[in-house]
Amino acid sequence: MSDLPDERATVLVVDDDRVLRRQLHWALGEGHRVLEAETRVEAVEQLKHESIDVVLCDLHLPPDLDGISEGLAVIEAARAARPSVPVVVITASDAKDVALEAIRRGAYGFFEKPFNEEEVSHIIWQAARVRRLEKEVQRLRSELGGRRGFGSLVGASVPLERVVKQARAVADTSATVLLTGENGTGKEVLARAIHDESSRAAAPFVAVSCAALPETLIESELFGHERGAFTGALHARKGRFELADSGTLFLDEIGELTPAVQVKLLRVLQERSFERVGGTKTVSVDIRLIAASNRDLEQEVETGRFRRDLFYRLNVVPLVMPTLRERREDIPVLAVYFANKAAEKHGRMIAELDPALIEALQEYDWPGNVREMENLIERLVVLTAGTRLTAEFLPEKMLHVVPPTNNTPADETTFEGAILALKRRLVITSMGSEGGNKAAAAKRLGISRSYFHRLISELDIKA
Repeated sequence: MSDLPDERATVLVVDDDRVLRRQLHWALGEGHRVLEAETRVEAVEQLKHESIDVVLCDLHLPPDLDGISEGLAVIEAARAARPSVPVVVITASDAKDVALEAIRRGAYGFFEKPFNEEEVSHIIWQAARVRRLEKEVQRLRSELGGRRGFGSLVGASVPLERVVKQARAVADTSATVLLTGENGTGKEVLARAIHDESSRAAAPFVAVSCAALPETLIESELFGHERGAFTGALHARKGRFELADSGTLFLDEIGELTPAVQVKLLRVLQERSFERVGGTKTVSVDIRLIAASNRDLEQEVETGRFRRDLFYRLNVVPLVMPTLRERREDIPVLAVYFANKAAEKHGRMIAELDPALIEALQEYDWPGNVREMENLIERLVVLTAGTRLTAEFLPEKMLHVVPPTNNTPADETTFEGAILALKRRLVITSMGSEGGNKAAAAKRLGISRSYFHRLISELDIKA
């Protein structure tokens, strides 16, 4: 995922110390628009009327009448007014417990007094970047969440575009379509897109997995049955063909049909009529059939497992879905799409995907294709506590493509250890993403080269 362009962020500085506010204004004013507030009430007013990207708040504001820290109250108020706006807090070096409480209440980060202006600028830049990414995520969710038709096929690679172009050409016809390709490539998504782009879009789209239906029930499921047709048939029931009348019937894994059902299906395709199981009345339907298989049906015909005449009836418009290995350039946008989808489903906020994660996803061969990727991204979203999706929880089989960390990690059970571990991961990941180029890694993190080199030395990273 490429970095978003640098933009001036609007930073709200909340502090009762005018001198400190001026100092922070001077430190941040060159790269950002800085607003000021002296109290929580003033801060809330600014949040209501201004488009704030980051709140910078002193935790040691004078307490209110109930003795509650105004600094902590600002965090609560900011999150109530603008839940997605990151809050960075300023604390004294001897007040780590209060800083931890601020983090628990949702603060993005903190720094201590006396502060280093370069460090302040860095953490505000990072918080502003998270805010911009969060806005971009919301935009993508809006665009991707409402995708229908061929817009539901995420990606712009040549193999995918070739299939979409062919599908678009036949969508508004009644021609039978045969979709082939490996499991998980998105054959049902394409089938539904063809339906949505056709004149039948307002009618039902009925999907049937032939592999999931027991052999004894598949004929009844497809064509329906009359009362008393077999034990347990207490009522007459419409089959999937009748339910799809005027619309589209999608038969997935059609190669799993028994020879007897293949014969009956051939007749339906020829005559567009059939009898329910146990019935004598002819039922006529107007459907568009789309079939799919992960098998090579031509090979199945040669071995006698699939009827040749049925294959010809199905293979009017053959479309082959490309594997994910053949469309690796689509992986970053698919990752963003699935992360947004999973985040919305599970109530998480994912603002950014780590470059090392994207690299690992693009290096993997994806035997399960898009379906495997969607499941993996959902797992990562569920396991991730912050807003940045990283390679931390990738399965073992994918870890060889992740830039290795060096040195023994800090003890993250302590406050200081957690901060050191976070800094270490940022430095190592950025260097891995930039192929060891320290200048480029520093630029990626938004800090100066001198500060980056100091971090390498302080953290004892063997670069």
